[in-house]
Amino acid sequence: MTPFDLAEPTSVKEALGLLDAEDPSVRPVGGGTALMLMMKAGVFRPTRLVSLRKVGGRFSGIKSAADGSLTIGAMTPLAVIEHSAEVARLAPVITRTMLRLSNVRVRNVATVGGALAHGDPHMDLPPVLLALGAKVTAVSPAGERSLTVEDLLTGYYETALAKDELIAEVQIPAQGGRRAAYLKFTAGSAEDWPAVGVAVSLDADGGTVRSATVVASAATAKAVRLKSAEDALKGARIDDKVLARAGEAGAQEAEVISDVRGSAPYKRELIRVHIGRAVRRALAANGAH
Repeated sequence: MTPFDLAEPTSVKEALGLLDAEDPSVRPVGGGTALMLMMKAGVFRPTRLVSLRKVGGRFSGIKSAADGSLTIGAMTPLAVIEHSAEVARLAPVITRTMLRLSNVRVRNVATVGGALAHGDPHMDLPPVLLALGAKVTAVSPAGERSLTVEDLLTGYYETALAKDELIAEVQIPAQGGRRAAYLKFTAGSAEDWPAVGVAVSLDADGGTVRSATVVASAATAKAVRLKSAEDALKGARIDDKVLARAGEAGAQEAEVISDVRGSAPYKRELIRVHIGRAVRRALAANGAH
């Protein structure tokens, strides 16, 4: 790796002052698990990294509200989220997702803000948070703003964040009686990047779906909603035919990319199959919200 400066600010104001909106070689860093790999490979050569690990306050911790919503500081390690009783109670799909998210060594270091700001379509948390209707609060020298996760993710390793803007918090709305599930397929080991990920969130009465959110990732350039699959599920009583229609609609809508984990036709077939499986998992007892 080429030499670089490492800054460790202790306040948000100090951190923002160290960033440079005009210099892409100056980058904030959370856990650094993905960024360090890019640096070792020579893909990214920073002149300065601004570590956020000493920035406390709203950037760390998990809070639940009386209405069942959750607020998670951007620098909260994934392992802390994995073992949080509040997350398990209010959004257990996140807890279940953590069990196969990379490995425990990564989860001990990686942060929820980094998982979103990095913009990697293969990561597991973005599609889950998108399906749950999550938002982020981003701060910059100009102030702060709220973005849905859907609006935050703009492309392949791209987000709507400015170079001098940081994710401070992630807000997950109260899920009420909604049920959610996330399924992925890894072509290699269980810890490998997935070839496809599908997250669903359902408002259902028994086996009838009142409304659905269906999200695909890994096979696409970013985590993205498949609204044609959502429309196929809305108002339907779930059976094999309905799931086949939803899977076909979602597979045709998705803008699928080819990479080392599979061709576009192969990944399209994975989306088709996994939509139905994820819906059934969400409706099952162990998939209940």
